[in-house]
Amino acid sequence: MLSKPNITIRPATPADLGEIVALIRDLAAYEKLLHECSINTEDLAAAMFGVKPCVEALMGELNEVVQGVALFFTNFSTFKCKPGIYLEDLYVRPAARGAGLGKALLIHLAKLAVARGCARFEWSVLDWNAPAIGFYQKLGAVPMDGWTIMRVSGDSLDALAAL
Repeated sequence: MLSKPNITIRPATPADLGEIVALIRDLAAYEKLLHECSINTEDLAAAMFGVKPCVEALMGELNEVVQGVALFFTNFSTFKCKPGIYLEDLYVRPAARGAGLGKALLIHLAKLAVARGCARFEWSVLDWNAPAIGFYQKLGAVPMDGWTIMRVSGDSLDALAAL
């Protein structure tokens, strides 16, 4: 009989920066967006542990080996006048999928949102990622019909800022 893997969820530390960068690069490759990924440990260190941290991360371990990560930040609901947690990236290495690590990371974040008095916990998922969508829906997540994500970046961001 196979034993159940030991799952640990813990806050990231500066010692995890290299592992987080590797996991995010793996995620970018999985999403076919590696050409857009310019993450490095120096920028991530400033974003997570610098003077004004803007992102947090949880490390997911199976049997004491890092196999997943969740990067998130606080957002704000003006209608509820309460903070929320926005999950920017959730990634579990393919070999570790199915062991419950992704679910454990999401449960940990939900508990964190409740403990912090958040009105909501949300994230985006690529339309083509049917396995992820199904997984999220089984946990009670619902798609936000009627909403479209808008983005200004790169040259368009520079042009808008120059107006």
